[in-house]
Amino acid sequence: MSAFFGHPEPRLVLDGEYPCWDEPLAAVNRDLAATLPDQRPLRLIAYPESEDLEYVYVALSKGEAHGNALIPTESAAEALTAVADAAQDTVSERLWRAWPLCTVHDLGMHPRDIDGRPSWWCAGGPRPGDPAHLRAAIGELDTVQQPRPTPRKRPKNRRLR
Repeated sequence: MSAFFGHPEPRLVLDGEYPCWDEPLAAVNRDLAATLPDQRPLRLIAYPESEDLEYVYVALSKGEAHGNALIPTESAAEALTAVADAAQDTVSERLWRAWPLCTVHDLGMHPRDIDGRPSWWCAGGPRPGDPAHLRAAIGELDTVQQPRPTPRKRPKNRRLR
């Protein structure tokens, strides 16, 4: 990690330091593991702004983050939605890929709070028969994700002599 524009170095946030985001981050990491199994778990990093103020971001395991800082909230649903949104920004921008993908439409999904239940929402396909839908609650993508089939290698055409 490196500082930018004369700001102090960011630091990794220790488990339990911001308890309002511990469970939401664990839930989002379950979804990350279900959809990108080769990716290491996300972390929280803090950028000190002053002696008594710092901004916290969701980052890749090496400390790379993107997007807006997390804002403390009393609501567990709001915290989960905020962490999922921040994680999506970081994963999408730092890995240059849409995340998470709907396995039905192969499109990126977005966090949405539906009746107090934060979920991954898919906008649906381009045709009228492909409506928008909720895919799974945040933290539960492992219950609906199906591994993509690995492409089969075609046998080489061999010329018979």
